Amino acid sequence: MLINNSKKIVIKLGSSTVVDGKGNFKKNWVNSLIRDIKKFKGKRDIVIVSSGAIALGQSYLKIKQKKIKLEMSQAIAAVGQIHLAGEYQKIFNKNNFKTGQILISPDDTEQRRRALNVRRTFENLFKLNAIPIVNENDTTATSEIKYGDNDRLAARVAQIIGADTLIIFSDVNGLYNKGKKRTLIKEVKDINEEIYSFAEKKINNYGSGGMITKLDAAKICMNAGCYMFIANGKKNNPLQNMIKNKVYTCFTPKISNLDARKKWIISSLNSQGKLCIDLGAAKALSNGKSLLAAGIIKVLGKFKKGENILIIDRNNNNIARGLSSFSSEEINKIKGKQSSEIQPILGYPSKSEIIHKDDMVKM
Repeated sequence: MLINNSKKIVIKLGSSTVVDGKGNFKKNWVNSLIRDIKKFKGKRDIVIVSSGAIALGQSYLKIKQKKIKLEMSQAIAAVGQIHLAGEYQKIFNKNNFKTGQILISPDDTEQRRRALNVRRTFENLFKLNAIPIVNENDTTATSEIKYGDNDRLAARVAQIIGADTLIIFSDVNGLYNKGKKRTLIKEVKDINEEIYSFAEKKINNYGSGGMITKLDAAKICMNAGCYMFIANGKKNNPLQNMIKNKVYTCFTPKISNLDARKKWIISSLNSQGKLCIDLGAAKALSNGKSLLAAGIIKVLGKFKKGENILIIDRNNNNIARGLSSFSSEEINKIKGKQSSEIQPILGYPSKSEIIHKDDMVKM
């Protein structure tokens, strides 16, 4: 099964899967999922994107009305988020897992520079063997609570970290076709108007999405080289059930995630600056290595950290393009230096790679 071969997996949990009809956190269900993850994880990187902050906040504050103004939703989310994070921490700790919380706003995923910083945070949590638990920063979002559900957020997270697979656990088995005898669609290779016509617009008491937003999420994943599954999360041990019973809808990507990332890097309009490198660095890049400060001869132009940079050789030949981990001002200070010299020169801890190999496309 594709999931068994995945190295990075994002699991999205809808409000109805983690909060019951009375507004209580479903501890037994979440505990069963974590037991599934414990059996399945191995060396895989796992991310949890969880809804439920507003639902728990409403329960704690004893607010029963369904339609709530944005400003009030943000306040309720602030109350619920701390409860949600606390519940997850307690259950993960019992299962000997470390966790880290990441609250993401739309700008964090849509702006290239900020997306790069978010990606680095995920990578460092993986190095610490911690499972990131992600939610949208509902307390500062504007229109996101109304329509920017966590389905699309999960897809953006999958895209940023280069995940192989996104699994959305919901209260349905997947996407069904229309007709007298509705049947589960096992695989979707293209999302068109017909596929959208199958989407039910009905949503539950706490959720802000529905099937349409899941299809929007699938489009993001398919263009990012990531498989996406919609599966039923009502019963305990949802991951185990999904793998065993194979009841789900799978959305197949159009390209590999590596090709998608290269496309994302190349899609920048113009490079903001240039780095001229020596022969040794050019050879290292051709062998798939990252660009280090020692191999840089000259910095051309002014640019900020995270901006798209062109890498050239002494003869002005284009070597590669990538996203810089440093500003032009910083690189001018450390060019030609060994990695061990960077921190003493800059005066603060930093990465050793000027442009990481995963943020680079050879030309």
